[in-house]
Amino acid sequence: MSETPAASVGIETDASTASSTDRDDREFVEVDTLAGRVRGRWRPTVRHAGDATGGRGAEASAAFLGIPFAEAPVGELRFAAPVPKAPWTGVRDALEFAPTAQRGDPGVTLIPEPSIDGESILNVNVFTPSPARPADGETGLPVLVWIHGGGYFAGSPASPWYDGRNFNRDGVVTVTISYRLGFDGFGWIDGAPSNRGIRDWLLALEWVQQNIAAFGGDPARVTIAGQSAGGGAVLTLLGMPAAQHLFHGVYAISGATADVAPERAEALGRKIAGELGVPPTLAGFRSVDQDAVLEAQKQATALEGPDAMNDLLELGLQLGPTIDGELLTRSTLASLAAGVGSDKPLVLGATDDEFAMALMDAPKLLRFVPKSMLVKKSGLSKDVARAYLAANREVSKLGNARLLGRLITDRMFKVPMLRAVAAREAARAAGRGGAGAGEASTWLYRFSWPSGAFGFAEHCLDVPFFFDCLDGPAMVLLAGPNPPQALADELHAAATAFVVTGDPGWPAATGAAPVARVWDTPSHDVADAYASVAPLV
Repeated sequence: MSETPAASVGIETDASTASSTDRDDREFVEVDTLAGRVRGRWRPTVRHAGDATGGRGAEASAAFLGIPFAEAPVGELRFAAPVPKAPWTGVRDALEFAPTAQRGDPGVTLIPEPSIDGESILNVNVFTPSPARPADGETGLPVLVWIHGGGYFAGSPASPWYDGRNFNRDGVVTVTISYRLGFDGFGWIDGAPSNRGIRDWLLALEWVQQNIAAFGGDPARVTIAGQSAGGGAVLTLLGMPAAQHLFHGVYAISGATADVAPERAEALGRKIAGELGVPPTLAGFRSVDQDAVLEAQKQATALEGPDAMNDLLELGLQLGPTIDGELLTRSTLASLAAGVGSDKPLVLGATDDEFAMALMDAPKLLRFVPKSMLVKKSGLSKDVARAYLAANREVSKLGNARLLGRLITDRMFKVPMLRAVAAREAARAAGRGGAGAGEASTWLYRFSWPSGAFGFAEHCLDVPFFFDCLDGPAMVLLAGPNPPQALADELHAAATAFVVTGDPGWPAATGAAPVARVWDTPSHDVADAYASVAPLV
């Protein structure tokens, strides 16, 4: 690599920590955080043919991997609120991904999300084209903070798909954060702080506020984004009064909110304690090793019985953000309707058939079930079932498995999403929001391009388009061969525009028939693009 990247951003090298050769100066870069100095690595930023982003076009960016924002949650810190990382001396290498909260391969995600052993699981990864503080009078680059998905019990920030190099290419500093998962992060324990995973999000975002300027970012322009549980996480944060100062825009991809009722959380905590043979207290759970807790969690949350899916759709996830009366005093929808986050621009949407893939082996089994019975057995009243079938004639023609997959998708993802849009509109109409708070717009999208592997737009399919990483690993399994780069150019450019300007570039969602951007080949804008979901809302 040439010397241009380091020289172009004005990196200053302290003699006491400098690398010993010019080659090291070209390969490595160092930044001072509040806790200590970290060493990252330069790497080329690849510009693919046909780039239409109109971004800065940085030729190189720097990756700082595995920077701890909190102490390892072990020993006396296990099941405790996160504690900021103590300062260190010397230069800390930030050259490899740090340990992850995910242990092993849970087998539930189509995204390559590796697990990494170790204790220091609360860390951030920073990708930046300009790892230096802006000069006096200048502002830093806009910042994207990504929260990974995985149902609040799986997932990893170390995915190669979440590499921020292509956002860096377009002038956006990118941060991926980790957080405690499953029972460790969200389980009820008598005597332990609630919502420990949320507290991890908050401390990571505080780290961004305090340190991102040193990496060339602007702490006054932070967009939080995530997919699936990560999309639910950013919506939860949007509705949380205590988090409002930590970000300025929200991009929720297939957001799955939890809003677990407190009595339900306590019942699960007591059930897991019973499985482990310990009291449901902090001391009781600390007396059991992590593997045993994880196994008991899997047993207690397994979907079993004929009504398990309906219970999931009606009651939601068993582990996730919980209405605890402290961090979360009400549901996310209630907070949005009250005007919390009304000054934050929001983009949200879903793929057309998020979980139809779960029924790919069921066509023969469901073939002879009457469609009306299939829909009513899914918990819908006769009138709602009739209206839903009428509104979904096209997908119904594709068979019962596709119809049931669409219904699960609509109930799990699209109904809560549309209710969030309606809640924001209601708050706007009523003039709700904090004193002096402005009103920011909401944008809807649908991702409709059918995967070459599945034949429909399944869960996770839009993530590599968002990150513009169609050349990444494990892509054929998700998208099939030769997914359309032009669509990735278009979607990624809109995401970049939102992070930079607060507007993704299509009409905002307002009124009874809100416009949505339909991502497809070609993409287009459609009024009332979610009309087929209306009977469920």
